[in-house]
Amino acid sequence: MLAIIGLILGVALALVFRPEMPFWLQPYLPIMIVAAMDALVGAARASLERTFSDRVFAVSFISNVAIAAVIVWLGDLIGVGSQLSTAVLVVLGIRIFTNAAVIRRLVLHA
Repeated sequence: MLAIIGLILGVALALVFRPEMPFWLQPYLPIMIVAAMDALVGAARASLERTFSDRVFAVSFISNVAIAAVIVWLGDLIGVGSQLSTAVLVVLGIRIFTNAAVIRRLVLHA
């Protein structure tokens, strides 16, 4: 319940203050969002399997976002940022859909 209140409060504050995204961070935002979504879907799966740990979730959330951003940053340094961005999106997308399939099986008992 506390997480939902925090989410609602965060969205409300963002709508009121309309923060500007720094230009240098804009290429990394989609990758970081997908990495965060992977952690959230993984947490939902763990919750349904009754193996959820808030510590594991926090570490997974932060490390997914950081690792994805570092991979894309390194790609930018060597001139292949868009290719590494695509690779990160594909890998995280596969993880998200795999976890979604497990969630679907757990919810529908199929």
